[in-house]
Amino acid sequence: MGLPMAKALLDAGFSVKGFDVKPITQFGNFKPHMIANPAKFANDCDTVICVVRNKHQILDLCFNDQAIFKTTTPPKTFIVSSTVSPLFIKELRQLLPDDVELIDAPMSGGPQAAIARTLTFMVGGVDEQIAPLRPLFDAMGNKTFELGNLGAGMTIKVLNNFVAATTVAAVRNVITQAASLGVEKDLLLSVMDKSSGQTWFGSSFNQTEWAQETYDKANTIGILEKDVRAFIDTLPNGPEPLHEAVITALQTLPPMPR
Repeated sequence: MGLPMAKALLDAGFSVKGFDVKPITQFGNFKPHMIANPAKFANDCDTVICVVRNKHQILDLCFNDQAIFKTTTPPKTFIVSSTVSPLFIKELRQLLPDDVELIDAPMSGGPQAAIARTLTFMVGGVDEQIAPLRPLFDAMGNKTFELGNLGAGMTIKVLNNFVAATTVAAVRNVITQAASLGVEKDLLLSVMDKSSGQTWFGSSFNQTEWAQETYDKANTIGILEKDVRAFIDTLPNGPEPLHEAVITALQTLPPMPR
């Protein structure tokens, strides 16, 4: 999702640089804006929007493998748009230098919304921190919710994503059941779209490139599992049977009926 987000910022007139562990040659016409050296990237960028996969990659980016906050002139603002546990956001605040502004701004909508520039951002941070960043969010999305202090955006994101994960499991399940009952998938989805079974996933099923995936830690279903675990990590009393059942359902999604 980072590449279309960077292109949106570039088209909006911002000075944009990109860094990725992938070779620069894979970034097409954005290649001139990519920086291969993480130290140079850190020193060239006042504000970094982080869209890596999980907390381990964030730690690598910030302090370990790429270590952008161990350079001579590190960024002054670090925006976490990855989905991670809200508890990790508090841990990250303690690890970053005191003079670095940390904002949690996870996004919703997936790659399609990133390309269309219709992402939804859920932002945690005080108003004086967020105010200068609003044009960035406006360039990449069409909805920005300012939700309170640091961690508030990530808390709502993991709650939201748990609901999304349950609908993925439920819609895929009924599609499989419908096939065994002789009901055609698109007929079922069209009725659900106008009925009490309506969900974002069901209504956008045929337009969602990963909708038919089965579980793999490296794909979008694997990312959903990661997000559910981030939600569980936040719960003061630990997981409930429903939470574990959703993880199991994601891990055991059957192949789509033919």
